[in-house]
Amino acid sequence: MFYGFFYKLLGINIFKYITFRLVYATITAILSGFFIYPKLKKFLNHLQFEQTIKEYMPENHKKKHVPTMGGVLIISAFLISVLLWNKWNNLFIWLAIMAICGFGLIGFVDDYIKAKLKNPEGLSEKRKFLSQIIVAFAISVILYASGFSTVLYFPVFKNLHLDLGMLFVLWSVIVIVGSSNAVNLTDGLDGLAIGPVITTSLVLLVYAYVAGNVKFSTYLHLPYVAGAGELSIVCGAVIGASLVFLWFNAYPAEVFMGDVGSLALGALLGTVAVIIKQEFILAIAGGIFVLETLSVIIQRYYFKYTRRKFGQGKRVFLMAPLHHHFEKKGWEEPKITVRFWIISILLALLSLSFLKIR
Repeated sequence: MFYGFFYKLLGINIFKYITFRLVYATITAILSGFFIYPKLKKFLNHLQFEQTIKEYMPENHKKKHVPTMGGVLIISAFLISVLLWNKWNNLFIWLAIMAICGFGLIGFVDDYIKAKLKNPEGLSEKRKFLSQIIVAFAISVILYASGFSTVLYFPVFKNLHLDLGMLFVLWSVIVIVGSSNAVNLTDGLDGLAIGPVITTSLVLLVYAYVAGNVKFSTYLHLPYVAGAGELSIVCGAVIGASLVFLWFNAYPAEVFMGDVGSLALGALLGTVAVIIKQEFILAIAGGIFVLETLSVIIQRYYFKYTRRKFGQGKRVFLMAPLHHHFEKKGWEEPKITVRFWIISILLALLSLSFLKIR
């Protein structure tokens, strides 16, 4: 909007620069979030949208009486910022919006069932998973039909790549849905998920900027994706919206993200990673999300295996996802969160090092 008005119409050159717009997109998201939050919290308290705690959760979680659906704050601040500072004629921007809104809607329905209908399970796993696949499939098909490159690139090895052809759609769906659920599984402690979302978004911001610049991408031997630079502004908006949410979600949390936030943010990160051809960088930068997901998979299948073989199920972790394992070991919630953040920062730095390692 601002690009079209100030640059195209009035000819103010500074508005054509991505770096200028991403900085102010971040600031806009932060300011928008602080403006929206008081009204949102009043609305959530009025409707009694309080997080329903499952029976098997750690005891300290059952004492929390905090409103959920704080992800609405993130999505709202994000949309305001993106619509103001991005070019509207860029397909990638609308796919990013489609991802965050589509998965956000799925999360909203899930949160509504949990909070308002007092059903701790929310949407059934099958319905939730099918809904995610439908949205991710739509995004992937639109991308494929637009003539988008179907080549899969690998970090470190500059000449290693694979043309997926039509399998690109399947790969894209797996990345988007997987990323969405990984962030969702991580969102279990005050401020835990939003920290790695910020660091991962920062990594993708840098890679998106490079991918959209033919000189930088050629020099660094990274795939050039025309128009992908606009996604760095999207990442800036995510960072801004996430920072303002963290302000209220830091321990002890005033509001929970809910599935409306975690599913939406994960899907957005996955969508951006697919577009800029950095799916493996997403897995490295978002290593906390990967570890949390693996802990759930290992716990579930090892339990089933030992129950089938020995007649009694055994567990690898005291509780899954991984952060609950450390809670059971006696770690305080803020200590787990901060230590996971530190690991996330280290993984972000590692991911950025791959810009030059070729």
